Amino acid sequence: MFYQYPRFVTHIDDGAITAVGRLYAELGVDGSDARPRRVLDLMSSWVSHLQAAPSELVVLGMNAAELAANPMATERVVHDLNADTVLPFADASFDAVLCCVSIDYLVRPVQVLAEVRRVLRPGAPVVITFSNRCFPTKAVRAWLTTDDRGRCELVADYLRQAGGFGSAEISRRTPTERYRGDPLFAVVARRTGT
Repeated sequence: MFYQYPRFVTHIDDGAITAVGRLYAELGVDGSDARPRRVLDLMSSWVSHLQAAPSELVVLGMNAAELAANPMATERVVHDLNADTVLPFADASFDAVLCCVSIDYLVRPVQVLAEVRRVLRPGAPVVITFSNRCFPTKAVRAWLTTDDRGRCELVADYLRQAGGFGSAEISRRTPTERYRGDPLFAVVARRTGT
């Protein structure tokens, strides 16, 4: 019901949004160079926070109007991952999967991340970013009952349980001293195997 009506808002401030875009560019998952790449933005909305659009950007979310307004999207898929964890995509069909400020709302994150592994090409990254802001009525209890470090460890554990990923790299992407904006954390892991 929360997603019945479009919400054209951002869930983190400008500093955190800039940090997300810089991370995507640093990892080479956006369109800042000429390499063709197909990227999946999970639990997406009207904005994907990429500095430059990749050649193909598939946005998957729960509100059709929000997805339709995403100017970088080349394909839009309305899909509720809490109702159905199976991603409607072929095996090894993406060069990157992004999940920005939404991992805290998944009721079966391990199953969803196992699906992410399935649709990623070998060596491709999943990039999970989040802050300490959320809609408390939507977030899972484990998210609400821990701190920033605990949330980073929780996401890394989801990836370990999902299997098929290398070691998760955890980082804070916004400054730690004298920074008054939303903190932004990232957990990045690459699909292993062939």
